Amino acid sequence: MKTYEMTIAGCRRQLPVFPINEKCSIAAFILFGDVEVTIASAKALLEKVPDFDVLLTPEAKSIPLAYEMARQSGKSYIVARKGPKLYMDHPFSVDVHSITTAKEQKLFLGQNEADQMQGKRILVVDDVISTGASLDAVLELARHTGGEVVACCAVLAEGDAAKREDIIFLEPLPLLQNE
Repeated sequence: MKTYEMTIAGCRRQLPVFPINEKCSIAAFILFGDVEVTIASAKALLEKVPDFDVLLTPEAKSIPLAYEMARQSGKSYIVARKGPKLYMDHPFSVDVHSITTAKEQKLFLGQNEADQMQGKRILVVDDVISTGASLDAVLELARHTGGEVVACCAVLAEGDAAKREDIIFLEPLPLLQNE
C-alpha cells in the first residue's frame, strides 16, 4: 500500500493513500485508535485556540480529539450527530456533503444541546478540514444555538483549506496527484 509520511504534533506517521478519482488521491488521516497523536494534537491545538466554553464537533472521526481537548481543558463537548436520536428534544439538522463520503448526509443537534451552547463561546473541532463542507454544516448548526463561534480548528488542513485564514490547524495535508 502506498503511504504518505508526515509528522503530526511531533508524532511521525505513515498515512495510507487512497484515490478519490482518476486524477487525485488523499492521504487518509484516521484518529481512531491513535492515542498518541490524539493526545499530542489536543494539547497542541489547545495552545493555539482562543478561550472557549464548549467544543462542538461533527460525528465521528473527530470525537476522540474533541473528547481529549475537553478532558485537557476541563470544558464540555457536544457532538453533531449523523442522525436524529430518540433522546433528542426537537432535533434540527443541516445537509452536508463531505469529500470522503459518497452520499449527502445530515448533521443533527437536539434542543438540549442547543441550550447548552446558548450564550456560550463555541470552539468547532474537526480532525481534517478539506473542502469545508462539514465545517460549514457545523457552523450552520452553531448559528441556531445562540452561541458565538470563537474559532474553528483541526489537526490537518487538506488541499486549499491550508490557505484559509479562518481556521486553526497543526499541519497542511496536500491532495496528491495520481501518476
